[in-house]
Amino acid sequence: MRRKYRYKLYYGGRAGGKSYAFADSLLLLGRMKKLRIACMREVQDSIKDSVHKLLSDRISYYGLTDYKISETKIHNRLSGTVIIFKGLREQDAGNIKSLEGIDIVWLEEAQKISKKSWEILDPTIRKAGSEIWISMNREEENDPVWQAVGAHPDERTLVVKVNYTDNPFCPEEMRYLAQKCQRENPEEYEHIWLGAPVAAGSHRLIASGLVRQAFENYLEQTSSPLIIGLDVARFGDDMSVFCFRRGRKCMFFESYRHLDNVEVANRATFFIRQYKPLRLFIDAGGVGGGVVDILNDRGFKRIVRPVMFGAKALADDRYHNRRAEMWDELRLWLGGEQKVQLPENENLAAELCCVNKKYDSRGRLQLEEKEEIKKRLGKSPDMADALALTFAEPVFEMPNENNGYLPPDSLESMFRHNKNVADKW
Repeated sequence: MRRKYRYKLYYGGRAGGKSYAFADSLLLLGRMKKLRIACMREVQDSIKDSVHKLLSDRISYYGLTDYKISETKIHNRLSGTVIIFKGLREQDAGNIKSLEGIDIVWLEEAQKISKKSWEILDPTIRKAGSEIWISMNREEENDPVWQAVGAHPDERTLVVKVNYTDNPFCPEEMRYLAQKCQRENPEEYEHIWLGAPVAAGSHRLIASGLVRQAFENYLEQTSSPLIIGLDVARFGDDMSVFCFRRGRKCMFFESYRHLDNVEVANRATFFIRQYKPLRLFIDAGGVGGGVVDILNDRGFKRIVRPVMFGAKALADDRYHNRRAEMWDELRLWLGGEQKVQLPENENLAAELCCVNKKYDSRGRLQLEEKEEIKKRLGKSPDMADALALTFAEPVFEMPNENNGYLPPDSLESMFRHNKNVADKW
């Protein structure tokens, strides 16, 4: 009996014929029985962005007169099969139910699909016998769909690598271009023509190998002073994240969702009094500035350091802004001669390895905008930013700081001492 697959993932490099294979298979199955088929990609601004044209061309090539092609869908008049085209980014909780009766989903260019989009789609395709077909040219080790389906396939997952060398219909011109690339740039050849993830360091700031190695390392307890980085949530889906690091050991993270400034400040106050950090670096852009103000009023000004990601870098001749400087210090920490340790966390790995680098007109290191990262990941890189914040400034001295001390002239102190008066009001 033929095994029934839930996922069919075809990946590889350019000119492997993956899209043609899927298109022909869908058209053949659509003639045999009535199916509802959805062809999807991350973003589809117009029908031209979809595989509508490819399917239409294959219908014309084979002379399949039983298929009727309209501007928005393709319909088989004999079997009743309907093929629709959608962008995954459009599918939120309000309209995702329209996909529940789908028999086959074809995810094209799946390397561009965000983790959030995949987590919405996968459980929605629940009809008995339904399948998800995936075609992709891998971009990086942490492509969300690859991690979810291809990295550790089970018995109901078919993973097939298809390259131009496996395609008997590959044009000679494409073979010539592939061989030319192999001679002139072997690294690009591996990615473009053989489907390997993009080479570490080509455009990513942090190589995945550095992060994976830090996951495997184990360091004994250290006497290095504790430094905390706090990335404060700006929007509803973002999280406020505390990162706790002692020297070469990143110890753990604490993450919270939907906290206001006072609640974030309360958590920070608890951590200061409980763990007695030498420094607490806070992203003071946006709402984070309010958290800094509250903590300063509570007497923690000697510990708390506000950091503006867009501010001038300490080494202004090398970095476009503080954000690029902190992230590069994090990269150097991961890649240094001494071992470092990170808590093993796949979300952290994805965030650390997703940031693209570039250089400004003065040749200084610059990072892509957080909104671009959020589009790819489906969320903000809050954990990675919290870790990067622990590298905001060099920390050497061990001042005698009284953690938890409230100066008598602080608002909170006056409120506590005059509570009876306040209650009367």
